Amino acid sequence: MSIHEECGVFGVISNSTTDVGHLAYYGLYALQHRGQEGCGIVVNHDGLFYSHKDLGLVSEVFGSEELNKLPSGEMAVGHVRYGTTGGNNRSNCQPIEVNHQKGRMALAHNGNLSNAAILRDELELSGAIFHTTSDTETIAYIITKERIKCGSIEDALTNAMEILKGAYSLVLMSPQKLICARDPHGFRPLCFGKMKDGSFVVASESCALHAVGAEFVRDVDPGEILVFSRQSENEIKMQSIKRHCYKEERKICIFEYIYFARPDSVIDGISVHSARVSAGRELAKVHPVDADMVIGVPDSGLDAAIGYSLESRIPYGIGLIKNKYIGRTFIAPDNRLDQVKIKLSAIEDVVRDKKIVLIDDSIVRGTTSGRLVNLLKEAGAKEIHMRISAPPFLHPCYYGTDIDSEEHLIANKHTVPEIAKIIGADSLGYLPVENLGCLMQDRYDDYFSGYCSACFDGRYPTEIPAGNSKDRFERPLSEVKKSKE
Repeated sequence: MSIHEECGVFGVISNSTTDVGHLAYYGLYALQHRGQEGCGIVVNHDGLFYSHKDLGLVSEVFGSEELNKLPSGEMAVGHVRYGTTGGNNRSNCQPIEVNHQKGRMALAHNGNLSNAAILRDELELSGAIFHTTSDTETIAYIITKERIKCGSIEDALTNAMEILKGAYSLVLMSPQKLICARDPHGFRPLCFGKMKDGSFVVASESCALHAVGAEFVRDVDPGEILVFSRQSENEIKMQSIKRHCYKEERKICIFEYIYFARPDSVIDGISVHSARVSAGRELAKVHPVDADMVIGVPDSGLDAAIGYSLESRIPYGIGLIKNKYIGRTFIAPDNRLDQVKIKLSAIEDVVRDKKIVLIDDSIVRGTTSGRLVNLLKEAGAKEIHMRISAPPFLHPCYYGTDIDSEEHLIANKHTVPEIAKIIGADSLGYLPVENLGCLMQDRYDDYFSGYCSACFDGRYPTEIPAGNSKDRFERPLSEVKKSKE
């Protein structure tokens, strides 16, 4: 699997001045799977913002010294980043902070705007100066411009949502309020919970709520804005603004269930673990094979492997072990080492002389899959039958998945038998695109009406403008000029 993780957002508003920075730290730790490039926390103490942001994992960026520098406060916003737009540098770390005569704002964003390039051009022509190459700063500018016309920050955000197109789950903080919003399609997840003392917590996934001791209340509806404000030391008021709800068809990203989200999360009422088990069961029905054992690729292939085993009645085994101590900072001393072998190892006694069904969540370029097959065959596996719990990737994604070009997608250039030969598998089977509904347990009603699978079938829910590559704000001037000719 070579697609990179999504971003994760987190926010907390407390009933009293307390150590909200540590709560944000634990929340981000639970969301680390969604982004490992960088992270940040902004704490609101009596209307003043104190922040720390940097490249690295949460545990690397926030040691005890950095955490202790953050004061006690009433609110905090946090973010873990994988950059689907903009380069990997400290300036692109979030939350983004804005200082304006209308007031301060800290903004954390998960997703990608499909009209970011157009909006940024308009803003720059009107005199805006950008300090990052992330489309999150574009959102911050739009909200700030609207705030000049409005009386409140929630009204400014409501107006801004008329302009923003694409995927955005937002958590933002003003001196007095914590606000969250989800785009009208609901591409990216967002939920909130309540702590025993009456504090509220907002997060990308429910697993982060549990990590800080908050009880899940519900998902934020697509198009909904929630405003949390302290009325007194013991009371927090929640206001729901639904002006943008039900304007668009609900389109949660199907890849949240296939790969992005943690298995113990529940998104829009559907267990991620159960969704992946269902995908594995479906794979066993459409691509059965005579084999001795089912093995999942850690970590995102394990749940689907369980489903395949349950349906096929082929025993499930642990044939691959992941080195848990290798993070994003691991650097190979030279290029001669196969990093797959350092991150994963095969248990020879388990796989030797066995016909193996190997379950993974996707094949993008095929490089990693080929190394995995080779790893198992070197350990003595007799046959490797690879099964993928997603359809073939055929199209770029504009809503937050790091697939911005078709040229490197192996399924765009080769047939399934050709891909099997390239990666060295004895057979290969993908989950058919028409069977993706099994991940949703085929539940379609007023609450859940659909999902986005554009990276598989090319059916984009929004209009896609040209010039939306990940590095569109970082290309050399000669390339920019050439693209505009």
